[in-house]
Amino acid sequence: MALVSWRYLWLTTPLHRREEPGDESDLPADVPGDHLDERCQQLCDGAGPLFHRHFSVVIDEPDLGAPELMEMVMADFNRALPNEVATFDRSHTQRSPLQLGEDCVVRMPGPWNGPVRVIGRADTSFRFATLRGHLEAGQIEFSAAPEESAIVFEIETWARPGSRLVHLLYTRLRLAKEIQLNMWVRFCLQVAKMAGGRPRDGVRIHTRELIHHFPATTPG
Repeated sequence: MALVSWRYLWLTTPLHRREEPGDESDLPADVPGDHLDERCQQLCDGAGPLFHRHFSVVIDEPDLGAPELMEMVMADFNRALPNEVATFDRSHTQRSPLQLGEDCVVRMPGPWNGPVRVIGRADTSFRFATLRGHLEAGQIEFSAAPEESAIVFEIETWARPGSRLVHLLYTRLRLAKEIQLNMWVRFCLQVAKMAGGRPRDGVRIHTRELIHHFPATTPG
């Protein structure tokens, strides 16, 4: 955490942050029934409010198109992750694209490993759902879209803290929230490098916080 904090303090990229209350439009789609089982850690399993977050970067003058960029990210997720924060461990061949229904683990220092499942996949996007033991309960999607001569890369999360302890660290003390922000900001910047382009005016972070009752969804 000290190394993460140090690098965050020296980050010179402009960050445009906005936080506001959320509403029911911030709820994610349900996990598809084909990928829902007792291992899934759903929103109802978490603690505290839902945080719906967008991290986005506009990549100017990329060498790749959106599908090619996302194919590269799906084939080697570790290329974009800051390695002092996390590494991505797959059961399948590391260089093959992510497979729908595949279970993976985001490994982090300390007792914070984050198992996830691929619940959505297209040419320009993929989505994970959290599994039991993850720091959070919810979903995260990565996507890219062309915009004239640029690419807009986005990370969108719908998640609650996975336990009361994480709720304390994330919502009350904001420690985990800031570390997460640093990780996904640097992920966005690394994806811009992978595309062969440059980020336009930094990274935008939009957070909406929703207090809501989350009913359980029964597997099967």
